[in-house]
Amino acid sequence: MEGQTRHAIMTRLGVMGGTFDPIHCGHLLAAEEVRIGFRLDRVLFIPSGRPPHKQGKQITEALHRYAMVVLATADNPHFSVSTMEIERPGLSYSVDTVSALRAGLPKESEIVFITGADVITEILSWKDAERLLGMCEFVAVTRPGYPTAGIERVKRQMGSLAARVHVFPITGLAVSSSEIRERVRAGRPIRYLVPVAVEEYIRKMGFYTQAG
Repeated sequence: MEGQTRHAIMTRLGVMGGTFDPIHCGHLLAAEEVRIGFRLDRVLFIPSGRPPHKQGKQITEALHRYAMVVLATADNPHFSVSTMEIERPGLSYSVDTVSALRAGLPKESEIVFITGADVITEILSWKDAERLLGMCEFVAVTRPGYPTAGIERVKRQMGSLAARVHVFPITGLAVSSSEIRERVRAGRPIRYLVPVAVEEYIRKMGFYTQAG
């Protein structure tokens, strides 16, 4: 109930969804830069329950991924975390998540979905993509100088909805969740790539030490 009350008074809500296996400093930097650049009241991190693009792949249990996101965001008063996709049965589709968020917000509120530039090039293949674009804006974060031809090509296919997609260059961190997992398997350090609390949680739980 407390989270619902906070959402009810917001006017601009940032949403960052993802598998977060694990969350890393690149996610946090992107969220903070977009929060400031787009004047968001808060950024809500939403770990996926059963991500459609990960079917058949081994991923860490949802509650552990959620715990790592909570640890990573705890020191930022503008960040919060939701279990809505973890608790919802079935596959985790962004259109369902944004629709549920929209239903709990005042009509005049705006939702800004934060994602990577590479993801935006595939957005038209998402479930109910046009409906999703009608409910929220998208910010595609990218490194300065990153080629945006692919994004512009997709935007041309969107017609009038193209105005809902913004490309936002940010300071780049050359890090990915898959790289973090590989570094742990190889016994290489991950300090400064993930928050210290996340690093300690990974070590304590023994995550990513085996291939899979």
